[in-house]
Amino acid sequence: MRGPFSPLYFLFFAGLLLWLILSINFQIIALTFEKLGLDPASALSLLLTSLLGSAINLPVATIEADSPPVAPPPPFRGLLRLPEIPFTGRTKIVVNVGGGLVPVAFSLYLLANDGIPLPQLVLATAIVAAVAYRFSRPIPGFGIGMPILIAPLAAAAVALALGGEHRAPVAYIAGTLGVLIGADLLRIPDIRHLGAPVASIGGAGTFDGIFMTGLVAVLLT
Repeated sequence: MRGPFSPLYFLFFAGLLLWLILSINFQIIALTFEKLGLDPASALSLLLTSLLGSAINLPVATIEADSPPVAPPPPFRGLLRLPEIPFTGRTKIVVNVGGGLVPVAFSLYLLANDGIPLPQLVLATAIVAAVAYRFSRPIPGFGIGMPILIAPLAAAAVALALGGEHRAPVAYIAGTLGVLIGADLLRIPDIRHLGAPVASIGGAGTFDGIFMTGLVAVLLT
């Protein structure tokens, strides 16, 4: 879960998307999607869908929450400033379409079409979820944070160990669903005690959290 979406983030991510589109003809990006069975046109469609969806947060619940135990950190991330949203004693939980729903939907597509052995996939996902839960941390006034490379490394490792010929889709699915379960869903009870006005499942947008975990994990296999 991450903080609220900012229009500045959208512009920043749009620039990143442009870079990715230009890079898709190079071997690294092409290899990542080729491992998942996507041609360049399908990969571009997935990226565009994710970008457009990153501007959409779907509210799913509002919960009573405690005031933050300490003063919240300044609403900055790098050079970008997040909008300040006052805390009113309640936390709105939203799902980011581009950073959450799209990669989960793609994971389900891979599961339905790649003939992945279910026992290995369940075990791989459970391991990544446990790692994500272990290394994610509540951040007062903000949400749940986790070092960005922990989950992709874990997903790549379990995919190499358990995935066999399906290691690329196993890496993507285990990384995507593992982070969703371990760092988002299992951490919802912690949100009540952080004083965060908004908590977003899937990250601040396309190139955060769940989306990037899946791609980086595939790249590492």
